[in-house]
Amino acid sequence: MATTLGETGGDAVTMTLNWGYLAGVALFGGALVALVVAQIFAKRFHPALYWATIVASTTFGTTLADFADRSLGIGYTGGSLLLLCCLLATLGLWYWSQGTVSVNTVSTPKVEAFYWATITFSQTLGTALGDWLADTGGLGYEGGALIFTAGLVAVAALYYWTSVSRVTLFWVAFILTRPLGATVGDFLDKPVSHGGLNLSRPLASAVIAAVIVALIILLPQRPGRHPGQKLGRTAVRPESVGVDGRQPNDGVRPSKDALVGDGRASRDDKLRSRSAPPDG
Repeated sequence: MATTLGETGGDAVTMTLNWGYLAGVALFGGALVALVVAQIFAKRFHPALYWATIVASTTFGTTLADFADRSLGIGYTGGSLLLLCCLLATLGLWYWSQGTVSVNTVSTPKVEAFYWATITFSQTLGTALGDWLADTGGLGYEGGALIFTAGLVAVAALYYWTSVSRVTLFWVAFILTRPLGATVGDFLDKPVSHGGLNLSRPLASAVIAAVIVALIILLPQRPGRHPGQKLGRTAVRPESVGVDGRQPNDGVRPSKDALVGDGRASRDDKLRSRSAPPDG
C-alpha cells in the first residue's frame, strides 16, 4: 500500500497539480533526505517515522522514475536498465563493505545509509519496471499486476520449500512489491482510455494514506532483533521458552566472556532498533 500511495501521491503532485517531474523530484527528494536523517539519528524505533520514510521513498521513486523515463527521454526500457544498475551497484557496495546485505545487520549509520539507498532505488526501479511491463510490454496494468503477483508467489514457494538464501529472497520479494504497487496505483488513477479507473489522484492518495495510518495504529509493531541478541546456552538468562526467542539455561552458569557478549548485544540492539524493518 505504501508503494501504491507513492504512485498516486507522486502523480497527484506532478500531474494533477501540474508541478512537473523536476519539481516533484526536488520536493519529495528533500522530504526523503530529511526523514532519512531523522531516522538515522533516532534513538529508538518509531513506527510513524519509519513508515513516513518508506512512503517518502516511494513518492520520490515515482517522480524520479517518471523524470528519467519521460523528461530525460530515455524511455521505460532505458530507465529500468539504468535504475537496475544503480540498485545492483548499491547492493554490491553494501556487500563489499559489510560482507552481507541482510537487513538484520542494520545497526550503524553507515549500514543504515546503504539500507535506505537500496530501498529508494528499489522504489524507483519499481515504478519504471511497472510502466515498462504495462506499456512497452503491452500487458496493461492488470496484466502487469498479475505478473508481479505470480513472481511473489514463486518467491514464497522458494522460501517455504527450498533452502535458497533468505537474504536473497527478501530482496527479490521486496523489489517485486514495488512494481506491483506502482502498477496498482496506475490502474487506479490513469484514464479509462489507458486502461485505468480514472479515480481522483488526491482522493485515492488520501484514502490509502488513511488506511496506512489506521494499520500503523491498530497493528502492534516492534523493531527486528539484531543477530547479536541471540545468545548461546551459556549466556542465556533463566527465562521461559519463547520469550524473545531465548531458551532456559538449564542451570549452566554464564561465563565471563558470555556476559561481555551479552552487553555488546544489548548495545547493538539499541542501535538496531532505530531503523530495522518492523517484525509486526
